[in-house]
Amino acid sequence: MPSQQGSPTVRRLRLAQELRLLRERSKYTGGKAAGELGWSASKVSRIEAAKTMPSADDIKALAKLYRADEAKLDELIGLLRDADQRGWWEDYEETLPEEYTRFLGLEAEAIFLRNWEPQLVPGLLQTEGYAREVILATRGIARITQSGVRSRVEARMDRQQRVLHRPDPPKLRFVLDESVLTRKFGEPSVMRAQMEHLLEMSLLPHVSVRVLSMESLHPVNTGTFVHLKFSDFDDVVYLEQLYTADFVEDLERVAGYETAFDHTASEALDEDESRVLIQRKAMLWRG
Repeated sequence: MPSQQGSPTVRRLRLAQELRLLRERSKYTGGKAAGELGWSASKVSRIEAAKTMPSADDIKALAKLYRADEAKLDELIGLLRDADQRGWWEDYEETLPEEYTRFLGLEAEAIFLRNWEPQLVPGLLQTEGYAREVILATRGIARITQSGVRSRVEARMDRQQRVLHRPDPPKLRFVLDESVLTRKFGEPSVMRAQMEHLLEMSLLPHVSVRVLSMESLHPVNTGTFVHLKFSDFDDVVYLEQLYTADFVEDLERVAGYETAFDHTASEALDEDESRVLIQRKAMLWRG
């Protein structure tokens, strides 16, 4: 994978995962490993949960304890080096929720995203004007300052460039509820421009946009979620809420969200039918 697409967030999680797997294969418990190294059990636990970054000396000590060979040690040190890099999203950390910046770090290395959206046009497909209106609509609840609004809009536009238009972009599958196309944010001109942009984005070769019409059966009662797939890391599902967000990493539950998305997609209009519906909504927003 090209280095410019590497995500320190994913590298950090992979490093933690590799260290845990090495320990388990060596038949050590976390407590026993900690005792052998003269560490606290919580240090091993936090390293394996990616809550604490180990030092190079920590990794060398763990690799020696687990009898890892030189090639594995080099791999671990390489992951540590990459995990220590700065991600583009860190420029916006002061105005973005912590969970969301973690999501952006995961998204930066995802190879496939499935996104079900029953309320809003997905952030990756929003125009600048629509994004601003969406953020302004929650400003009073989330207590976002005017400069915070500007920063969040800039972050959203930056995200689009780095995900949609990177050299080897992920495959993106979106399913939107039809109500998304009629829920007003800003003036009609904002909505019209958003519908036209949605049509344009739907023509990108790596993007699929489908609409669950009001006449369709809604097979799964769930809010917004994004299912991320990676080339060398377990799938993750991101669930966004009003004040926080959750990450689903249990593989059985992740598989359930994948099934839920596929069920919803099976009831949605196909891509061409969806474009026709979006075009009709764009005409309605002309007033």
